[in-house]
Amino acid sequence: MNMEAGGKKLAMGGDELLEAQSHIWNHIFNFINSMSLKCAIQLGIPDAIHSHGPNPMPLSLLVSSLQLHPNKTQFIYRLMRLLTHSGFFVLQEEGYLLTNSSRLLLKDNPCAVSPFLLSMLQPALTDPWQFLSIWLQTDDRTPFETAHGMPFWEYMGNKAKDGEVFNEGMASDARLVMSVILEKHKSVFEGVESLVDVGGGTGTMAKAISQAFPQMECTVFDLPQVVAHLKEDQPNFKYVEGDMFKLIPPADVLLLKWILHDWSDEECVEILKNCKAAITSNGDRGKVMVIDIVLFGNKKDPMETQLLFDMLMMTLAGGKEREEEKWAELIKEAGFRSYKIFPIMGVRSLIEIYP
Repeated sequence: MNMEAGGKKLAMGGDELLEAQSHIWNHIFNFINSMSLKCAIQLGIPDAIHSHGPNPMPLSLLVSSLQLHPNKTQFIYRLMRLLTHSGFFVLQEEGYLLTNSSRLLLKDNPCAVSPFLLSMLQPALTDPWQFLSIWLQTDDRTPFETAHGMPFWEYMGNKAKDGEVFNEGMASDARLVMSVILEKHKSVFEGVESLVDVGGGTGTMAKAISQAFPQMECTVFDLPQVVAHLKEDQPNFKYVEGDMFKLIPPADVLLLKWILHDWSDEECVEILKNCKAAITSNGDRGKVMVIDIVLFGNKKDPMETQLLFDMLMMTLAGGKEREEEKWAELIKEAGFRSYKIFPIMGVRSLIEIYP
């Protein structure tokens, strides 16, 4: 089959034509997978199946357990058919069962990913993707700013409801990360007497660390609008207001989880320099701990997920994900002597940086 493109004939057989079309269609409609999963969470489908017990849940019982308009019950089968195809549920003759992925969406799962999903798929974060091409033709810093007229962090500070959804999404991810670290890599905190969680949000990570290590003084350091209303409920735990671009409270260890990928190279160097100045301990205890993506660092990592995160950082905050060579460059420029990368967190890695 011959087609015209720019005055040139492109030879493509019928099978190749249909395969190319299917590839494009899959990308066009990928958003339907995300929004269908969001719908299932909002309806409470994973929790309904979990509450049914260990046996498969028939469609009729699933439908009756959900708050649906009577005219819409017929559509649940089609929603479940897609989500089963995507691996979130298993359909047996008797009904539906959960998979490992959908178990991570249960409300009572301490490591639940559902708040993160709802955070990333709220309209405030999905709208900027409609402005990607426009942004590339303007002087705006990010597509988010093109869409909303202000930078990401300013928006989240001004929009209480959206900011709350975002913060809970970050807190849910912190709970998952800490469960992995405390189960398999607890030794990274051994001997540490004080820690500051830089940009630590509502304090999920620091609270978990302070509970696991009662002798450690843990501080959550974030902007006033994030921590001003939060209460300190543990003797070795506190909140401190401030700006990491100006001054960071002193501690043996400075923890930065998913912070540096939000910022440009120049801004990262500035943050790291302030971290270095805040380290109070020499020797083995004094360090900066970064939990972030190292692109291509582990060949077993889901590469597409890393690249999607890179595009997400570009679109929302003007940041990026980095290869080890770039991490090394930033660490050296900030005045540190050495670092180690531990690919222990799936898509992300733990980077220890030594003064």
